[in-house]
Amino acid sequence: MSAISASNLTSYDPSLNSANLAINQANEPADIRNGNAQAKSAYQEALGFEDMLMQQLTQQLAATVTSSSDSSDSSDSSDSSSGGILGSDPSTSGFASMIPTALTQGIMSGGGVGVADQLARAIDPQIGEKK
Repeated sequence: MSAISASNLTSYDPSLNSANLAINQANEPADIRNGNAQAKSAYQEALGFEDMLMQQLTQQLAATVTSSSDSSDSSDSSDSSSGGILGSDPSTSGFASMIPTALTQGIMSGGGVGVADQLARAIDPQIGEKK
């Protein structure tokens, strides 16, 4: 794994992320769904962050599928173990490159994993307060 340096960071462009998918309102937290415009804006920003986080995590997951394994049994030199779980077949590399995006879109279209709700509450502490 490589560390992320500040020089590698770019500005957030929401048009490039799967958070722009239509999230089913039933999957949104009730405090967000019934909240004001500021709460919805905070939730959208938090969804953008969660989307980027999921993209990074699924890219690392896909790397385990496509990269060579570092197993302790180095005496086995079969071709199937040299290319990760999917092997080193060129036809699987196209499939493996789609795994992170498809998995992230699936997670985010289902409402995410809950990070966005917690972040939105940190951005706008008035979310969920009784009026």
